[in-house]
Amino acid sequence: MRNSLDFEGRPQDTRVVVAMSGGVDSSVTAALLKSEGYDVVGITLQLYDHGAATHRKGACCAGRDIHDARNVAERIGVPHYVLDYESRFRESVIDNFADSYSQGETPVPCIECNRSIKFRDLLSTARELGAQALATGHYVASRRLADGSRALVCAADADRDQSYFLFATTREQLDYLRFPLGDMTKPQTRELARRFGLEVADKQDSQDICFVPTGRYTDIIGRLKPGAIEPGDIVDLEGRVIGRHQGIVHYTVGQRKGLGIAAGAPLYVVKLDAGTRRVVVGPRDALRMDRILLRDVNWIGDGALDRVIGEGIEMFVRVRSTRAPQPAFLRAVDGGYEVELVAGEEGVSPGQACVFYDAPSGQARVLGGGFIKSATARRAVTGAGAQQAITPPLAEAMRT
Repeated sequence: MRNSLDFEGRPQDTRVVVAMSGGVDSSVTAALLKSEGYDVVGITLQLYDHGAATHRKGACCAGRDIHDARNVAERIGVPHYVLDYESRFRESVIDNFADSYSQGETPVPCIECNRSIKFRDLLSTARELGAQALATGHYVASRRLADGSRALVCAADADRDQSYFLFATTREQLDYLRFPLGDMTKPQTRELARRFGLEVADKQDSQDICFVPTGRYTDIIGRLKPGAIEPGDIVDLEGRVIGRHQGIVHYTVGQRKGLGIAAGAPLYVVKLDAGTRRVVVGPRDALRMDRILLRDVNWIGDGALDRVIGEGIEMFVRVRSTRAPQPAFLRAVDGGYEVELVAGEEGVSPGQACVFYDAPSGQARVLGGGFIKSATARRAVTGAGAQQAITPPLAEAMRT
């Protein structure tokens, strides 16, 4: 007979390591599993020099959070350990974050933290402790498939769904990971925290970029990659210089405000050219992209991707965490993979993730994803905003 975590045997015979960040979600995860009788071990990671962030609202994995996690563990009666992962976090997350920005990308450090720190290094530690599973407070769920493997699916609470940040999870990791909050809403989680008597019940949620104590990520990039702060030209789509900037790291594709340019019509950042230190701006029409070239693709759908892709796979993709999934077509191109969007998408930025789903809403299955290497439009946009079709629409191509 299987227990609530889908393991054979009684809960008390199942050891579970819970990643406790000090927030309400991971705290409830630990308390819930403990209340069900599991052999729970709490682990908190010290990820960065938290001195400057100790008292900042919204900072996670900082001094205050370690204190809160320890208190929760004591309250619910589970052993708790704090592990120093600062050097690993700096190399895998912070350095990559700075590198990505200096190359004109807009990275998502939470994805790299989950991939390299929590689901690789911490997962390995959990195994060493004899745990059958690593549980986290992420709002995402997993389901057992007919062959015994597990599928990653969106959370029941669409407003809290974190599947976008977990697309790089491998099949092997999914077999070991558990997400007890995947079928709950945030209000339900906070209510459980109150029932368990946890002081963090009303604690504010953490911010995405947890290692930026001042909230100014450019300070860190400037220290690690001084060249990324060097000034350069702001140019239009024809390459005409129309302004100056103080570093490409201050901009992201799709940005409108803060350009410091007087123009007759709104201008948006269309492209960042790290090689020439140029910020390319244009009308809103120039933001709409149709084809996305991907790197570091991870596939957790059925079968091996190279075998099932054939002429292409119809799916739904999300190009930013705040965007809804939309119809797309994944295909193999020149030894890599390319996504073509049926309706196009504005503000597709290199460095962001493109995540694959089997449905546009609900508890859709996550099929994988990749990082955006580049994006192109099927229509060329001129400075005046006129468009010229250069390839047939995907919708037409899929009909033939």
